[in-house]
Amino acid sequence: VQLVESGGGLVQAGGSLRLSCAASGSIFSIDVMGWYCQAPGKQRELVASITRSGITNYRDSVKGRFTISRDNAKNTVYLQMNSLKPEDTAVYFCNAIASTTIASPYRNFWGPGTQVTVSS
Repeated sequence: VQLVESGGGLVQAGGSLRLSCAASGSIFSIDVMGWYCQAPGKQRELVASITRSGITNYRDSVKGRFTISRDNAKNTVYLQMNSLKPEDTAVYFCNAIASTTIASPYRNFWGPGTQVTVSS
């Protein structure tokens, strides 16, 4: 399973960005999809996740500002980021918990990451 993110960039504080992540390759089923972020010198942390049925989970610092959604038919997950703050600056990674065949276990797959920089 290959994940490719897009939509990162440089934005001023208060601005918006929309990240997209498309999964491709040998995919039998994708369970949870999510976005993680990693700032310099910090550990990678969950930003938001969404199950196949649409149940969402957000870290407290982005609630009310970020919205995660997915298109199961396109194996794609999105992250709409509004009211961005300088502290949101990080590399954002797409994650999918997926299986490649009917007999294979679900595993974690990661995208290469996309940089989001919010200037003050």
